[in-house]
Amino acid sequence: MDIHRLPLPPLGANCYLLRNGTRGLVIDPGGDAQSVERACRDLGMRPEAVLLTHGHFDHVGAVPELCRMYPLLPVYLHDLDAGASDPQLFPLPTQMERAGAWDDLRELEEGCLELAGFHIHVLHTPGHSEGSCCFQVGEHLFTGDTLFRFSVGRTDLPGGSGEALTRSLRRLAALGGDYAVHPGHDAPTTLSAECQRNPYLQGLGL
Repeated sequence: MDIHRLPLPPLGANCYLLRNGTRGLVIDPGGDAQSVERACRDLGMRPEAVLLTHGHFDHVGAVPELCRMYPLLPVYLHDLDAGASDPQLFPLPTQMERAGAWDDLRELEEGCLELAGFHIHVLHTPGHSEGSCCFQVGEHLFTGDTLFRFSVGRTDLPGGSGEALTRSLRRLAALGGDYAVHPGHDAPTTLSAECQRNPYLQGLGL
């Protein structure tokens, strides 16, 4: 598996391209579909699905244009974020659906997915938003805005919850092992480093 990180506007969200030969997945395409399409072309891969860690605008803004570039591209998002009520933070299913941009929106649920030859374990990890999810692919963990390098996602936005985030962090820490952590913003890290040095995980008394 090849993993390529693209920090994208408007807020520097990390888009991840997972390549399996000519097959691929897009995680959180940010707000720049053209950069995503160009990177896919340069890598010689065609995306077979888009996985969204949550529904905030800085992670999903490029989805409509990406779906126009790749017709009938399936997009996976947890239903708790798909139905969120603030269109400025969660631009779905309001103005984007009315524009006909999400041709194949699929509900993301806890459990396993097989996409583009990848085995993906979906973990529902609310806290930053009600529908936040993390994706475990082999020894790699894509954490969206649930877990950052030595920090965590904010919980003061609609649908956020400090108590829920604490439970989600406990769950991630309990995975054990030295997973490579690919967060929704900023630099990559490892789960063991976060358990040792992240003050939000240290405060859990693990």
